[in-house]
Amino acid sequence: MSSIKDLYQQVIFDHYRRPHNFHEIPGADHSAEGHNPLCGDRVKLELSLENDVVKEVGFLGDGCAITTASASMMTDIIKGKTISQVEELFQHFHRMVSSSPGESATWPSDLGKLTVLAGVREFPARVKCATLPWRTLFAALRQGDETSTAE
Repeated sequence: MSSIKDLYQQVIFDHYRRPHNFHEIPGADHSAEGHNPLCGDRVKLELSLENDVVKEVGFLGDGCAITTASASMMTDIIKGKTISQVEELFQHFHRMVSSSPGESATWPSDLGKLTVLAGVREFPARVKCATLPWRTLFAALRQGDETSTAE
């Protein structure tokens, strides 16, 4: 079990050190900023949609390893997905990270590499770090003017 935990930690740190899609999206038609006041994480998410499909997505910001890895993996997995598919992914992801540590360790296959973040459920404060990019994504999709928070 320790080797699997080590592998998961390695994936998280790889995405933290070299995040995917860490850039602005020129001409983005949706954007939002998110903030976790508990730890100071900040995320700006930008995306372009075409016919309700995520065509391009990128993020900028300064955050902990969990927030950055979650944003990196999230931006990878939502490209090419419809808004309804993205909403379903979030529901699966949120259920995974907010479930009790003793609950089943089997997660829907659509989560892909995001399953490495399942361990955050053992640390409730870290759940907010993992979900901040997703909450920011939904603020961008709603085109809200306020900053999304991890609350």
